[in-house]
Amino acid sequence: MRTLGVEISGSEALLCLLTKEDDVFDIRDIRQRRFTLGNQGADLEEMRKFQFDFAKLIQDYGVDSVAIRQRPHKGKFAGSAAGFKMEAAIQLISDVDVQLLAGNEVKEQLKRNPIPVDFEDTGLKKFQEQAFTNAYVYILRKTYAKDE
Repeated sequence: MRTLGVEISGSEALLCLLTKEDDVFDIRDIRQRRFTLGNQGADLEEMRKFQFDFAKLIQDYGVDSVAIRQRPHKGKFAGSAAGFKMEAAIQLISDVDVQLLAGNEVKEQLKRNPIPVDFEDTGLKKFQEQAFTNAYVYILRKTYAKDE
């Protein structure tokens, strides 16, 4: 199972590709660790380019699923308009399973199944930590959903 963890922050989509085969997790290198949406998504061509480039990355690496953490619509930590546009563009990519993870679900899953390695030992950049967590939690959700 190849899962692309995505953390949307402002007008950037931060990425981490995590695989699980035979109960072994593996962090894969990808050519692009972040996508930036220019002009806050106000330009149609910019949105199409973002979606095309993202879909191409998914296709090239054989990604099965994409895990994105939901952001609140209101309040102090509310997502930006550009972030919601990027989220929608990713959800509309065909032939890939895109799932939104609720913040409380992420916390509960990490409480039950903590990440078995310190993040510093993964070799990822600090800005990829949330994307890595999203992919890890989604893989655990898929793994344990089969058992129930």
